[in-house]
Amino acid sequence: MSTATTTATMPDRLRPLRYLWRVPLLLAHIVLGIALAMTVTWNRFAVMRNGHEPFSHRLIRWWSRMLLRIFGMHSVRIGQPMPDAVLFVANHTSWIDIVMLHSQRAACFVAKSEIARWPLVGWMAACAGTIFHRRGNNHSLSSVMQVMVERLRGGRSVAVFPEGGSGYNGVLKVFHARIFQAALDANVPVQPVALRFARNGVRIIDAGFRVNESFVHNIVRLLGEAPMDAEVHFLAAVPASPDARRRMAELSRERIEAALGGAAASKAAA
Repeated sequence: MSTATTTATMPDRLRPLRYLWRVPLLLAHIVLGIALAMTVTWNRFAVMRNGHEPFSHRLIRWWSRMLLRIFGMHSVRIGQPMPDAVLFVANHTSWIDIVMLHSQRAACFVAKSEIARWPLVGWMAACAGTIFHRRGNNHSLSSVMQVMVERLRGGRSVAVFPEGGSGYNGVLKVFHARIFQAALDANVPVQPVALRFARNGVRIIDAGFRVNESFVHNIVRLLGEAPMDAEVHFLAAVPASPDARRRMAELSRERIEAALGGAAASKAAA
């Protein structure tokens, strides 16, 4: 039995009907998101106290779960996220990866600087505390690393995509090791997170970006897709290795790759 598949190639007669109700819901949810973004701005750097989740974090999680539902995705958690502060490292296939992780745990994401210029999306990302990085710019990376360490030392969790860009067709790329230095400098744990799309337990490998697919095209395609699970696997923490960041990166990748290839054994629906 195959453990991965692409979305069905047979004509989907229900796709037009899904657009009829999902598009209005999406527009309404975006308007609500604008209002909530203004609400959480003043509290975006709040941190957990004695395990208590700040109000702004709960709002972000609720809005993200509802957005996934509008896209027909059932948010599923496998494993438990570690308490703040922690560096989450996850695989990357699509813009919706951020929403998936946020549906289970609010964190400051490191994202490419181009997102900051996207209409509305960039503003909402900034309101949520996103750290923007100009890819290929070493000075920018140094500044981003400094901000990451400050956030982590302040008790806020940070989430990154060590692949440095989105992959296609289920391929997990090499993890860049330098980003793990932020966890070492801030003395916080690293927890790998596997983000997996599935239907009836079988992984869907092309739910993220397809080759040469634009952001808008991906949104339109996903908005019409049949229901699927959006699984967020919180995996065992990676031991700190001050003299071997590369080993930390490789071990994180190995654990995510194993989770992506297997079926979810213990699920907690959000």
